[in-house]
Amino acid sequence: MAEKFLVPVSLPSWLCNSARRVKRAFIPPASPTSRVNIWGERHVEWTFLSSQMPCGPGEAIEFGCEDGFMSLVAAQRGFHVLANDLLEQTFVWQHPNVEFRKGDFLKLTFPRNHFDLAINCSSVEHVGVAGRYGIEVNQDDGDLQVMHRLVEIVKPGGLLLMTAPCGQDAVLAPWCRVYGSQRLPKLLQCFKIERDEYWSKNRKNQWVQCSQETALNFQSQHDRLDPHKCTYALGCFALRKIRNSLTPEEPKNLSPGAS
Repeated sequence: MAEKFLVPVSLPSWLCNSARRVKRAFIPPASPTSRVNIWGERHVEWTFLSSQMPCGPGEAIEFGCEDGFMSLVAAQRGFHVLANDLLEQTFVWQHPNVEFRKGDFLKLTFPRNHFDLAINCSSVEHVGVAGRYGIEVNQDDGDLQVMHRLVEIVKPGGLLLMTAPCGQDAVLAPWCRVYGSQRLPKLLQCFKIERDEYWSKNRKNQWVQCSQETALNFQSQHDRLDPHKCTYALGCFALRKIRNSLTPEEPKNLSPGAS
């Protein structure tokens, strides 16, 4: 079988520039929409979560901490932070007020009504979708179970800061869920929305703020080989635990806070 090799060739600058002009003339650049993806989502998420985070002291937990960026922000704000992830993580920093605990969030033991602050940066949408982050078994309601667990361990009146993919309800297997008008109210049902923001990509592949209606009606695009080539909108939420939280069987309508 023949193999193809790409060999770099040095050309004079005048010839290289001429070749580029010829290429652009015969092979026009791809349209902006073909390049739209989710790259840069963490810029939107981290800035929202940081802007809504109060100052400590207090107890905080981050579910799905990954590299621990938001855990470090919380520690710098004066919280003692329990950073949890399903996979082993090696932080590039060390802080005396951050403790890492590896394991399945739904199987670990946490005290009830204990945490003043919970952080969930685009993590809940992966729970129960097998194929990524060490998740091996599909669970239709895994994400709802995580939210119910969070409401159990957060203090009455405590704060949950979270982000999640939004759009028309869908599962982009094996990557994540996308939350629309059907599932998002179920996800947030045990909390009061104090602030919400919604973002989507424009044709230049830039994140721009949009209305809730635009975000929840966004038609996501699925790429089975690369999660970063998928496309969806984003929802960012500051949620307060209500003292008499609803049970998971009693969904309520979305009541957005200031947007």
